[in-house]
Amino acid sequence: MFKGLTKTLLYTCITVSLCNNSSLLAQELTKDEIEKFDPILDDSYWINSFHESVSNSVYQSAAWFDNFFTDEEGNTKDLKTNARIRFGWKPKGGDWNNVESRFRIKVKLPHFENKVDLIFSDDSEVEQSLLPLESVSAQPEFKEESFSAAVRYIYKKGKNRFTDTRLGISGGDIFVQARHKRRLSWNNNHYFKVEPSLYYFLGDGFGSRLLLEYNYQQDKQKQFRINYSIRGSESFKGIKWKHGFYRLNQLDQRSASIIGLQIQGERNGKQKFFIDKYTLSYRYRFNKFKKWLFFEVEPFLEWSKQQSYSTTPGIALRIEGHFYKG
Repeated sequence: MFKGLTKTLLYTCITVSLCNNSSLLAQELTKDEIEKFDPILDDSYWINSFHESVSNSVYQSAAWFDNFFTDEEGNTKDLKTNARIRFGWKPKGGDWNNVESRFRIKVKLPHFENKVDLIFSDDSEVEQSLLPLESVSAQPEFKEESFSAAVRYIYKKGKNRFTDTRLGISGGDIFVQARHKRRLSWNNNHYFKVEPSLYYFLGDGFGSRLLLEYNYQQDKQKQFRINYSIRGSESFKGIKWKHGFYRLNQLDQRSASIIGLQIQGERNGKQKFFIDKYTLSYRYRFNKFKKWLFFEVEPFLEWSKQQSYSTTPGIALRIEGHFYKG
């Protein structure tokens, strides 16, 4: 009975939406890794077939697009596709109807010497590789809860430096963004990252953002992280800021956790300085049944200005599938 219920739940959740990228340890899953993982559920042909079907569909669409840029028909060279599916339920403060679904698809185009990516998403722009779990949002908040599509050109990609530009559409508005990342490290356990970016929306005008981040690697399993980001735009007055304090813990090969405290607010606007929200959370993420299938449980407490800083409890339950080919 449990297995039948589990298969029904997985099928219902996975077929809701499409998405991208990182695994439990912030590393991409390869096709060989997926095939070597022995299924735990009996009679799991249906889910293997579903995974292969989604992976092939994304790959074939990307190959069709990539072939526009070569005279060699059917030659996909080193084409790579990466998609993520996520479905979640996030009841908070008596609101039981908060259901979230996300998709993100990333395609590398080899005929541009892997300097050009296509990125499709219905989420705000979030880099999933920032944490060994899914990153806490620390990237440019373009048009939240809206579809975005962009072509990314990578100018420089190295171990400690990365520069790219993006041209795309988000929330029905065309945008262009330029970003640079610089990473410094010392003594093999101290890491510092600086990430400035500039962007322009036809409707909202110019904007900019700066992310500063420090990481202390206590040992192979534990890491402490502090980050601070500020952003401004012609679309609003003042500066929006966000602090983040995190303790990351890799529990074993298939589970990890993050304890996090986020504080965000505004300054230099109409209301001068104020704190918009505090969020304290514990996220537990684990891999089960399939190498490409992940589950998350995240209880949290929230104190927001909108709720007069009263304590609002909540919990997020998520299921996530990864689809990789190439």
